[in-house]
Amino acid sequence: MVKMPHISSDKCRQIRNNDYIYKSLKYPVLLIFLLVFNFNAKSIAVPAQQDTSDNLIGKYLSQENSKKQSSKQKISPLIRTPSSQLNPLSGNSIHLNDRQVRGAWLQKKQKNGNFSTYISDSTLKKLFGVDLLNTSNWNSQPVQWFSSFRQQQILPSLIESGYRYLDVTKFIKQTGWRIQSNGKTLFINTPQARVTNIIQTQAPSQKRVVINLNNPVPWEIRQEAPRKRKPLPKPKPSSALEAFIINSKPQKPVPKPPPPNRDWTISLDAQVDPRLVEFYSPKPPISLPQKTNQLPSQLSNQPVVIETPEPLIQKVEVVKNRTIIRLSVPFGMSPQISSFPKPNRLVIDIRPDAMLTRDIAWAPGIRWRQQFVNLQQERFATKWLEIDPSSPQINIKPIESETRSLIGTAPLVKTAQKYLASAAINGGFFNRKNRLPLGAIRRDGKWLSSPILNRGAIAWDNSGNFYMGRLKLEENLITSDGRQIPILTLNSGYVQKGIARYTPSWGSAYTPLTDNEIVLIVRNNRIVNQLLGNTAGENPIPIPQDGYLLTLRAFSPDKVSEFSPGTKVKILSSTIPSEFNKYPNIMGAGPLLLQNRQVVLDAKSENFSSAFSKQQAIRSGICTTNSGKLIVAAVHNRSGGKGPTLLEHAQLMQKMGCVNALNLDGGSSTSIYLGGELINRSSNTAARVHNAIGIFLQAQPKRK
Repeated sequence: MVKMPHISSDKCRQIRNNDYIYKSLKYPVLLIFLLVFNFNAKSIAVPAQQDTSDNLIGKYLSQENSKKQSSKQKISPLIRTPSSQLNPLSGNSIHLNDRQVRGAWLQKKQKNGNFSTYISDSTLKKLFGVDLLNTSNWNSQPVQWFSSFRQQQILPSLIESGYRYLDVTKFIKQTGWRIQSNGKTLFINTPQARVTNIIQTQAPSQKRVVINLNNPVPWEIRQEAPRKRKPLPKPKPSSALEAFIINSKPQKPVPKPPPPNRDWTISLDAQVDPRLVEFYSPKPPISLPQKTNQLPSQLSNQPVVIETPEPLIQKVEVVKNRTIIRLSVPFGMSPQISSFPKPNRLVIDIRPDAMLTRDIAWAPGIRWRQQFVNLQQERFATKWLEIDPSSPQINIKPIESETRSLIGTAPLVKTAQKYLASAAINGGFFNRKNRLPLGAIRRDGKWLSSPILNRGAIAWDNSGNFYMGRLKLEENLITSDGRQIPILTLNSGYVQKGIARYTPSWGSAYTPLTDNEIVLIVRNNRIVNQLLGNTAGENPIPIPQDGYLLTLRAFSPDKVSEFSPGTKVKILSSTIPSEFNKYPNIMGAGPLLLQNRQVVLDAKSENFSSAFSKQQAIRSGICTTNSGKLIVAAVHNRSGGKGPTLLEHAQLMQKMGCVNALNLDGGSSTSIYLGGELINRSSNTAARVHNAIGIFLQAQPKRK
C-alpha cells in the first residue's frame, strides 16, 4: 500500500484565510455587476459553500443571449418535436462548472411560482456519477451519490420526448449546487473540491484505488479504445552464417501474448495536490545490460528494456481545472466505482465481475436489467431491455443513420436522438467501407433494403405480434409481353451478377458500384432511358421520384437490347416464407438462434463463415419471450475472458427465457441506447452503425 501524506495544517490555514478575503470582496462586486447589467436569467439559486464561477456565468449568459436563433429544419415523419421546442425552459446543453457538455434538462413552474429542475437520468449518471438503484416504479428513482445506502434519496421522474427526467430540486439543495438557466443552456456550479489523497493497493488478491475528497464532486468514468497489440520482435541475423544457425534450429511454436491492458479514465471536478501529480507521473522503464548468451554479432552496448507489470495508476494530471486519473486495467477486468460519505471518497475496485446487478422499471413498457448470466462454468456480463409491446405507449420501428438516404453510418446515440427514440439497439449488417446496407430493412410496409443470402430476420406489427425465420424476397420484373425477369436485390450494398433495383429510398442518386453497369431509368412503370456507367464510383445517376433505376451487371449486349426505352414494366414481390408478408416492419441480420425454445443455429446455411461462428466476441441479439415481451440484449465478455461464440450466444438467450431469438450485428457495433446514452459501454468504444431498432414512447395510445 502506498499512501501520500496530507497537506500541512499551516498551509490549509493559509488557504482558508485567502478564501475568506476573496469571498468578502467577491459577493458585493458580483451584486453590483448583476444590477448594472440587468441580469435577468431565470434561476434557482441555492447557496454554495464555495463558488468561484459566478462572474463567469454572467459572461456566458451574455454570449448565449447574443446568439441568433437558427432556422427550423425539415425533419423525418418519425422525428417528433424535441423537448426544447415543447418547453421554453429546456435544452440539451449544460455548462458544468467551467465546461460545456451535452445533457438533457428542463424546468417547470410550480404553483407557488418557483421552478422545479429536471435533469435526464443518463446525464446524472454519466456527468455526475449518480448511481441509479433498483426500482419497480418508473415514477420514482432511488439514487446514491456520496450518501448512505441505507438512506436512499427518491427522485420523482418525468418522461418526455425520448428522455426520462429526474426532479433534482431537493437534491440540489442538499448537495449545494448552484443552478441557473438561460435559453437552451443550464448552468451548474458545484462546491469547490479537492483531491486530498490517492491511495493505491495492487495486491494479487485486490486491486483498489481510493480517492479521498473534501467535498462530493461530479465524476465520470470512460473506457478508452483498445490498444494496438505490439508485434513480437524478430531476430535479425547480421550474416549468412548467423542466419543459417538460427534457421537450422527447430522452431518452437510461439505462444500468443496475453491481450493488452485496457485504459480507463476517471475525471473529477476537483483540484489536486501537485505532489500527487508528481508522485504518479510515469516512470522511465528500467534498462539493464544485455545478457551474453547470444551470438557474438548479436551483442551490443545497447540496453535491454525489462518489461515490468504495469502500475494500476498510469498518470494523474490536471486538465482544465479537472483531476484526470488514468488507469491501466488488465484484460478481462473492469473498474467498479462506489462513492461514500463521511469521509467523502471514491473507491475503485478492479475485478473480473465489476458489473453491478440492476433491475430498473425505466418507463411504461421498458425495463432495464443487467446481471451475470451463468452458462456451465462461465459467467457472462449481460445487459438488456425488456419491452412490453402490448403497452399502448410503446412503438417499435427500424431506423437508419440517414433520414434521406440509405448511404451512411453514425453513432447509435446520434441516430436515436435524431429520431427521438427512447431506446434502441444496433440492427443488421452493413458494408463499413461503403456504408451500405447488407440485409433486410422494411418500415411501415415499405421495403428500404432487401434481405440477402437467406439470412435470419425478425418481423413485427403495431399490435405486439412478432415472427422470426430465414427470409428471402422474390422480386420479378414483368414486361408488357409477359416476360418475367428476376430482380436479385433492392437498395442493397450486396453486389452480384444480375439485376438490382434502386428506389428513392436509396437517395437522390445512384453511383455505379461496379464497372460497366447498364442503368435503366424507369418512370411511371415505363423504361424511359438507358445509360452506361463506365467506372465504379463515378457519374451519379439521379433516381426519379416517380420511379426507380434498374442496374444490369454483367449483361450481354443481346439481352440489354430487350430493355429498350418505351417498354412497359411492373414489379411483383413476395417473401419466402410468405408469413413475412403479414408484417409491416422487418429487420434482417442473422444467424437465427432459437425457434420455439430450441437452438436452430445453422450459420453455414446463412452463408456465415465458421470463423465467425467460433469467434469469441461481444454480441447483440433480439428475442421474444413466452409472456409476449421483447428483449434486446448485449452479451459482453465472460468473467476474466472474451465474449461468447454464436452457440454460447444462443444458449445464453435460451437461459434468459427467450423463445425465438435472432443474432444482430455484434462486436464494436453492439450498442444499447436508453434515454440519451449507451448503457452497455462507453460511447467512444462503439463503432458507427448503419441501422437500428428504435423503441418509442408515444404520448397517445397507438391505434390497433
